[in-house]
Amino acid sequence: MSTATDTKRKAPAGEKVADWADGRLGIYSLAKANMRKIFPDHWSFMLGEICLYSFIIIILTGVYLTLFFHPSMNEVVYHGPYEPMQGIQMSEAYASTLDISFDVRGGLLVRQIHHWAALIFLAGMFVHMMRVFFTGAFRKPREINWLFGFLLFVLGMFTGFTGYSLPDDLLSGTGVRFMQGAILSMPIVGTYLSMFLYGGEFPGGDIIARFYSIHILLLPGIMMGLLVAHLILVFYHKHTQFAGPGRTNKNVVGMPLLPVYMAKAGGFFFLVFGVIAAISGIASINPIWAIGPYRPDQVSTGAQPDWYMGFSEGLIRVMPGWEINLWGHTLVLGVLVPLMIFPMVLAAIAVYPFIESWVTGDKREHHILDRPRNAPTRTAFGVAWITWYFVLLVGGGNDLWATHFHLSINAITWFVRIAFFVAPVLAFIATKRICLGLQRRDKEKVLHGRESGLIKRLPHGEFVEVHEPLSPAQLHTLTAHEQYVPVEIGPLVDENGVKRKVSVLQKVRAKLSQGYYGENNQIAKPSAEEYKEITDGHGHH
Repeated sequence: MSTATDTKRKAPAGEKVADWADGRLGIYSLAKANMRKIFPDHWSFMLGEICLYSFIIIILTGVYLTLFFHPSMNEVVYHGPYEPMQGIQMSEAYASTLDISFDVRGGLLVRQIHHWAALIFLAGMFVHMMRVFFTGAFRKPREINWLFGFLLFVLGMFTGFTGYSLPDDLLSGTGVRFMQGAILSMPIVGTYLSMFLYGGEFPGGDIIARFYSIHILLLPGIMMGLLVAHLILVFYHKHTQFAGPGRTNKNVVGMPLLPVYMAKAGGFFFLVFGVIAAISGIASINPIWAIGPYRPDQVSTGAQPDWYMGFSEGLIRVMPGWEINLWGHTLVLGVLVPLMIFPMVLAAIAVYPFIESWVTGDKREHHILDRPRNAPTRTAFGVAWITWYFVLLVGGGNDLWATHFHLSINAITWFVRIAFFVAPVLAFIATKRICLGLQRRDKEKVLHGRESGLIKRLPHGEFVEVHEPLSPAQLHTLTAHEQYVPVEIGPLVDENGVKRKVSVLQKVRAKLSQGYYGENNQIAKPSAEEYKEITDGHGHH
């Protein structure tokens, strides 16, 4: 008896779908090129992931909240379950926020997750940008990606501001009033901008509806586009990595995207979500029922914006209330000057990669990160800016510092005014000296080895500490950084004695370059000759 077997295998349904899609989208070649992409393994790279996962949580919870929120300033009388508010007149926006908090199943938890995720998103962006700044990850070819990250942070600030203004409670209403005062301080156009934004005299009847559209459509849409562009450039440029054996500007040492990195990233997402949910379930934030609905004739006690707006708040609070009259118009310098400083500071942060590239004249691609100590001037600038930021946070909360610590609010304000100029300078000097000290210590470790703590007595009676030589990996890490040579103007006359024309920009660039990499701004790396002389000599133990 003979049997015939069908050797033709029938493809599973999933494989058929995949083949159909590949014939039209080319997913096989795309997956082959990108799914095995290598990512380096370092804890600091997780800061960017925290930002990404927080943003996803914000979108998910925001979609849920939009189903129940009514962005209207029409006045209603409250008859909901929260007894202390019974019979009080309020806007529909405030009433619907109370309903979300007390009527909607899980509404209060989702509200708190949304708010805490926004705070953590911006905090993660702040720390992530500082990591990128201090390690020099913004250098070519990543200047555009620095701008994308910077815009994400700035747009996140304004998205957060429009978001916590939506409930129309007394705290958020005070913040909106603050913004209106800042707009009115702008000469000539301030009044027109205020009337356009508020739809008439403050508070108008359209501001909540307009903020709602900006908050759920305009700003998130732009941020999502920037986020996608940011991630595409991360893939395209490949990930930066810290110096180490086998790591060069032409390779990446780490783990593949699939399956290792994706598994870790998926677990980390749920960890971030769980931590935010736990914080939201434990720590109350923005309890609008305890504050009450907004009324233009009232101001909430201890009104404070979220931390990321404290910088601008501090600028306004510590600025003297100066006014001048020009051509029949009053310029409120106490508000106008901070309003000009704020965007100037943001612009300086945005263009810093281009400034450093111009100062150093370095046009090469960089995929190996700096240790912050090996770029002391850049690190000092970063610490000085952070110090300035936190000084202004103190100024933005001067009333709370005064009430909680029983201090004079005038004394705190004057302290912040002085520290505004002094603290960043002191932070710059101290940070630079610390970085140079750490460079000297690294040089000593390379030349003499690591202190072992063991004491040895020599034949002639001298006691010395035994130094253990560093491993090749440690030696590579401590000596992998580059030594920049400052830009020189050169001779001011040519070989014929003719005076050479030197522009002001060339002089400024040379001066800045000396400040970055001149004498006493970086410690020379130990040379091979120095290392050989010490290791071969009698003084090495």
